[in-house]
Parts: sequence; structure tokens; C-alpha cells
Amino acid sequence: MTQGGKKKKRAVNRSIMLAKKIIIKDGGTPQGIGSPSVYHAVIVIFLEFFAWGLLTAPTLVVLHETFPKHTFLMNGLIQGVKGLLSFLSAPLIGALSDVWGRKSFLLLTVFFTCAPIPLMKISPWWYFAVISVSGVFAVTFSVVFAYVADITQEHERSMAYGLVSATFAASLVTSPAIGAYLGRVYGDSLVVVLATAIALLDICFILVAVPESLPEKMRPASWGAPISWEQADPFASLKKVGQDSIVLLICITVFLSYLPEAGQYSSFFLYLRQIMGFSSESVAAFIAVLGILSIIAQTIVLSLLMRSIGNKNTILLGLGFQILQLAWYGFGSEPWMMWAAGAVAAMSSITFPAVSALVSRTADADQQGVVQGMITGIRGLCNGLGPALYGFIFYIFHVELNELPMPESPSGGGVVTQYQLQQNSIIPGPPFLFGACSVLLALLVALFIPEHTNLNIRSSNWKKHCGSHGHPHSPQAPGEAKEPLLQDTNV
Repeated sequence: MTQGGKKKKRAVNRSIMLAKKIIIKDGGTPQGIGSPSVYHAVIVIFLEFFAWGLLTAPTLVVLHETFPKHTFLMNGLIQGVKGLLSFLSAPLIGALSDVWGRKSFLLLTVFFTCAPIPLMKISPWWYFAVISVSGVFAVTFSVVFAYVADITQEHERSMAYGLVSATFAASLVTSPAIGAYLGRVYGDSLVVVLATAIALLDICFILVAVPESLPEKMRPASWGAPISWEQADPFASLKKVGQDSIVLLICITVFLSYLPEAGQYSSFFLYLRQIMGFSSESVAAFIAVLGILSIIAQTIVLSLLMRSIGNKNTILLGLGFQILQLAWYGFGSEPWMMWAAGAVAAMSSITFPAVSALVSRTADADQQGVVQGMITGIRGLCNGLGPALYGFIFYIFHVELNELPMPESPSGGGVVTQYQLQQNSIIPGPPFLFGACSVLLALLVALFIPEHTNLNIRSSNWKKHCGSHGHPHSPQAPGEAKEPLLQDTNV
């Protein structure tokens, strides 16, 4: 190496060390309050989704006022673009966080995810445009799970992930009801201001209180390290699908069952509000009840079923509940039917944890990241395709919102809906029936999945790929891949 090259290398090293000192205090102690802990991650998640939960009711109204024609189609396109961008960017952000640390990317993802909030009252068009573009950084859970993995042992990680997911569900249990009440009493402007303040509080908390979790011993070797395309390739997790017939069956089951689930979450609350005539308070109460029942189903009921009927039968039972609730949503014409189907929907939430457990038990220890990564990648792809598909089906079946919301009456009604004007509609919710057919196919595929098997995938290159950014694509211990019911979504 020439003398000039050595000087250049020393200059680069000095620059790297200077950048590290900005994040790391003298003595190697991470900046922030206390040592890195799961509670730091929990607070970050709670504040972000509490802020978005407050806007559940106002968002539904603004969406219809902004797009009075083809409302469901536009909602599907907005959420679909956001989901696809998140799927494409998640591996790159995960790889970069392995190099530059978690704190900076926590700050980046929370900032851009919450950036659309104040725009709701400033410019609704910009609000929805920024929401769709924010999908590039709407991967807070990915960084949070990496943060948790940095500071926990393998045997602790599953419980820590469960705590983060439960915190997410708790924020959605409480915030929509609070936002609906404040909006009715004081107006939606106050709700937007409050949500913006909570988002700013979250950003300040990350800046001031959250310490860096990436171990110091890993940082000197990683700072300035190049990022390969293999690390940033969003389709890397999907390229191994066809190498094992059992893995292929599992992945097809996940795709066919989660595609309608992702589409349902993107449009269902709008459907309740505008088509079924739910008031803002009723929608908020529905979210709260569904969240509580889902937490119970994924903890107590899931463990009982796994012990009593086995892993595969639990998956089949969850798919059966999902078919029932989607068909009920599709044909339901009365509010009580929606409530009943919601209770069934909570039971259907056991499917994905059961799939993750099946993979964890049947895959070899060195294959966990490979198979779980495939499943997570397919779910990420569905988060983009599902909303767009649901919006398009609503559009081709001419399910549109022809009436604006009217002032709500004390009884909780007050919305003149298309369904009330067209009582002769045979299928109120066509996309939900499509989803039921898709899940029925998933159930038929799942019947061929053996209860006990050994998965064998050639993964020498994959291990290197997962080792660099194993989050969220490579859970390290059985059962770790349990993801929250609603992943990085604003409703």
C-alpha cells in the first residue's frame, strides 16, 4: 500500500472514530437513561402507535372527504404502496442498523412514520401522499426487534418479543376510544394536535432516554462496512421457498391466509364506519374488544390448544375460524353480526403463532432463520398486496360511499350509508368473501403439512445473509417469530 493510501486510510479511521463519539460517550457508555432494556423499546412502540390510534376515527372521515369517489380503492392503493415500500426497504434498514446502530434508525423510522400526522389538518392530500411514501421507513418493529435481540439472551427473547407485541395491542385497545371521545367533544383538530405532541414526545424520548443497544465490541468492525445486495435483497427470503416441499406447503398456507388478513385490516374499520353505519365510538369499542380477545386467544387459548390437539390441528382450527369470520363479514348486514364475527376473528389470530411454532419445532437449529425468514418475507409481501387487492375488489363490485357522514345522534348512529339506501344488496362485503375462499384454499393446503418432519434447506449463503441483519427475518429461538396482530399500521 502506498504512503498516500495509508494516510487516506488513517483519515477515514479518524472520521469513523469521531462519528462514533457522537453516539457513544467517553468510556464506552451508551448515551441515554440507564442501560439498554426491553422497556425502552416498549415505550417507543407504545407512544408511536398510541399517537396513530388516536387518529383512527378522524382518518376515516378525512379519507372519505378527500376521496368521495372510489374511497375504498384509494385507501387500498395508499396502504398497498406503503406496505410494498416497507417490504422492499426492511432488509436494507435492518442491514444498515447492524452497521450504524439501532438508536439512529429508531429515530429515523419513528420520525418518518409519524411525519404525516400534523398534515391531516394542514393538507389531506399531502397527508395521504406522505403516508404512502412513509412506507420506506415504516418498519419500526423491525428495528425494535433487533434492539431487543441485542440486549436479551435467546431463552429470554421470546418473552421480550411478546411484551413488545402486547404493548402494541394495548396501545390500540385504548387510543381509538380516547381519540373518538376527544373528537366528539372538542373536535378533530385537538386530536391531531395531541397525536402530534405524543409523536414528538416519542422522538424526544429516543433522543434523550434510549441508549444504543448494539454492543460496543461489534461496532468498530462494522462501522464503515459495505452493505451487499444479498443483505438488502427483499426477495432473498422468498428464493428458498421451492427447495423443500414441506416449506413450500407452509409458505403457500401463510400467503393464502395472510393476504386477506392484510387487506381486511386496511379497510375493515372504514367499512364499519361508512357502510355498516358504526359511530366513531362503536368503531373504537370494536377495536378495543377485538384487541383484548386477540391477546387472550394468542396466550391462554393458544397454549391450551397446542397441548390438547397438537400443532397442526391448531393451525387448521385457526384457519377454520378465519373462514367463518370472513364469510360472516361478507354476508353480514347488521351491526350485531359484525360484533359476533369480530369475536371469531380474535380466535383466528392463533394461526400465525401456531405456524411459527410448527416451523420452530420441526426445523433444525441452524435452519430457524431460513424458514422463519421465508414466512416473514411472505407476510411482508402480503402487507402490500392485500390492501390493494381489497380496494380493487370493492371498486369492481361498485361498493362506494355515496353519502357523507352526518352529525352523529346520541344513539350512536348518524351515518347515512350506501347499505341503508340499497337494502337489496346481496353481498355487502365482496372482498371478505374472496378472502374466505382464499383461506379455504389455505386450509386445503395445510391438510398436507405433516405434523412432524425435518426441514432440510441448503442455507450456507443464507446464514451469512441472516447473520448480518437477522431482524425481522431470522428469529433465533423457537417461537420468537410471533409478530403483532397489526404490524406497523396506522389503524
